Amino acid sequence: MLKTPMNAKFMRLIEAITARRGLSVLIVGLLAFAASAAMGFLRGIAQPQIPDEYGYLLAADTFAHGRLTNPSHPMWVHFETLHVLQQPSYMSKYMPAQGIVLMLGKVVGGHPIVGVWLSMALMCGAICWMLQGWLPARWALLGGIFAMIHPNIGVSDYWAQSYWGGALAAAGGALLLGGLRRLMDEPRAGYAVAAGLGLTLLANSRPYEGLVLSIPVGLGLLIRLIGKYRPPARVLIRSILLPFGLIGVVTVSAMAYYNYRITGNAAQLPYLIHSQQYAVGPIFLWQTLPPKPVYRHKLIEDFHSQFELPAYLEKRTLAGFIEKNFLAFTHHVFLFGSVFAIALLGSAKQFTSWAWNDYWGRFALLIYGFFIIGMLMETYYYIHYWAPITALIYLFIIQGLRLWQARNSRAGQFFLMAIPCLALAIMATTTYLLAETNDEFSFARQRARLLQRLGENQDRNLILVQYGPHHSYFNEWVYNEADIDGSKVVWARAMDAQEDCKLVAYFKDRKAWSLAIDYDESPVRLEPLPTESCR
Repeated sequence: MLKTPMNAKFMRLIEAITARRGLSVLIVGLLAFAASAAMGFLRGIAQPQIPDEYGYLLAADTFAHGRLTNPSHPMWVHFETLHVLQQPSYMSKYMPAQGIVLMLGKVVGGHPIVGVWLSMALMCGAICWMLQGWLPARWALLGGIFAMIHPNIGVSDYWAQSYWGGALAAAGGALLLGGLRRLMDEPRAGYAVAAGLGLTLLANSRPYEGLVLSIPVGLGLLIRLIGKYRPPARVLIRSILLPFGLIGVVTVSAMAYYNYRITGNAAQLPYLIHSQQYAVGPIFLWQTLPPKPVYRHKLIEDFHSQFELPAYLEKRTLAGFIEKNFLAFTHHVFLFGSVFAIALLGSAKQFTSWAWNDYWGRFALLIYGFFIIGMLMETYYYIHYWAPITALIYLFIIQGLRLWQARNSRAGQFFLMAIPCLALAIMATTTYLLAETNDEFSFARQRARLLQRLGENQDRNLILVQYGPHHSYFNEWVYNEADIDGSKVVWARAMDAQEDCKLVAYFKDRKAWSLAIDYDESPVRLEPLPTESCR
């Protein structure tokens, strides 16, 4: 173990904590939850503003009602919106993991954001546990703390303060990588269960990226288990194959039933059904262009044809493929590295030597390289797409610090303290600037205020939304709860006079409003919907 000249009392405390590895993981998880909650209250509880967030919140509301999906509404054409299926049932297109944790937050904590904070706690704890299998315990504890205070993917940013972050997939990747490392040294059923649960999380949060990660992990484990270090057949079956098999059967069965309830086909993911109904830009570069769907609303057509399709067409060219993937990788390195990249830059030579000469270093780098290749094949890029590999990034960062200390203890000690201080300073500055920003006319704030105002009176309301030519398709107002008819406020798309009259007649017991939106940052005002022509 590398020696670190720390304060003696502090060092004894660290040693006492890290001597009990489970306690270290628990402390990191509890700290991450508390810090996430503190940041949430300081910044204000997040209002959903990205279309994907509403999809996840619909899933959470559906699960909270004790259902896996909702029946299609008779007036469903008025409720069509981004990332939501209306046929053959009414449900989010996304995999269920994020919706489940949001539901837990809503049921247990009174608000979906509590589930996000729980997922951040799980992520940081899982990263600490993963690193314990690869590094000395006190360095693993430091890695868990780094995960918590990371300026871009820690407790202060959107992975912990919005409804569509990557914490669950990051936790799944950490469990898989931590279980793998332990299984390759000592086959035990508990490690296989942890890795299997990691695979379950990945399959139900980011299935493609989880598959890309699991391929080199699975091959590495297979080579180890059939090589000269292979365990006895009895141990292999009892400690590895049986746990993986049981978890796999339960996971696949549950996912098939979930698909069946939503799409009517156990083998059809809701995401793929949604793509068939709405998408014109394929998810992966090897796919060909599908026939153009029939759109009933301009906003939905604009989103798919003006946002999705150009991204696919550009990346299918050689120049676009190189440029977009270079930008995506640079973005990934910059955002995931942040100030922690200093640890790798300061020990670049030593880190390269370690990664080349150490068996586990080579294996970790091969996993990372294979994952990057898999990411090149996706049409779109967001930072949380890379979430499954998060724990491996912290392994590289912490190893960089260890190597720096081994080479130059004084410089290593300085940066061991300076890097987290810089991360905390960035977090504090960002939080302050966000608190000072009073964007009262953002669409998310205006929509939330409108919902609050209408929820305070006794009336039940129907709002027909009409968009103008300057409106952005990213700022979508038309999202509803799982039980549309039972909602206090129903959001609907204005269509032609005849269709609107049918909708008003269906909701005849509601006060009908018109909401015209053109410039997104301008104040909006509800106007009573003139219904004389419907009589």
